[in-house]
Amino acid sequence: MRRFLTQVREYPPRPQPSTLLVVDLNEALYTTRAMRRVRPDPIPEVAVKAMLDAAIRAPSGGNSQNWRFVTVTDPALKAPLGDLYRDAWRILQETVYKRAYERAEALGDAQTMRIRDSGEWLAENFEQVPLWVFAFSRNDRSGASIYPGVWNMMLAARGLGIGTCLTTIAGLYKQEAVFEVLGVPADKGWANSAAVSAGYPLGRWGTARRRPAHHVVFSERWGDRPAWNINEPLWLEPENYGRD
Repeated sequence: MRRFLTQVREYPPRPQPSTLLVVDLNEALYTTRAMRRVRPDPIPEVAVKAMLDAAIRAPSGGNSQNWRFVTVTDPALKAPLGDLYRDAWRILQETVYKRAYERAEALGDAQTMRIRDSGEWLAENFEQVPLWVFAFSRNDRSGASIYPGVWNMMLAARGLGIGTCLTTIAGLYKQEAVFEVLGVPADKGWANSAAVSAGYPLGRWGTARRRPAHHVVFSERWGDRPAWNINEPLWLEPENYGRD
């Protein structure tokens, strides 16, 4: 596996921590994309509190609030978790993504290969990420309660200038070992639903490229296209957005 170690020694000033969101709702919704490459600068406690307070305001089925969040910043914990994450990443590459990446390489699909390289950077630099938030759920097989909370946390992070990436491979492939490292009780029905990386981005904010909504939406019945089209994002980036 190639290594993507960051060699940058000097970074531009990062946003000052605040409990107030610094972007409007539409900007946050349109630009909260996966930001895997981040700086090692620590996340201030005031920002961590804002992120987690937003998380627990999300809808919860029956108001059960069967969620728990473990924040990890200690290098002594990130080291074994990083090894587990890289093992899970290798399993993913050798199974689920194997054919897709082989096809992308054969076709010269640069976008898919950039996404793979970004994911590999995150795996190889797990310990450099200043904050990981492990999200746990119980009696929530569909994820309908835990993932709104995780998304709330990610939106709050975006408002504070913090990039995040939602990952699930540690829980899918290495849950028992993750529980052992973090001291999670294995007999209480908890599941590791996500591990979210958080840090000040090395890249720029921007609207994620997606197939237009009218390509994936049906009206009334499956297969019936809606009468409308959306040919460009309804929130448009200002000129030079994210390049200041």
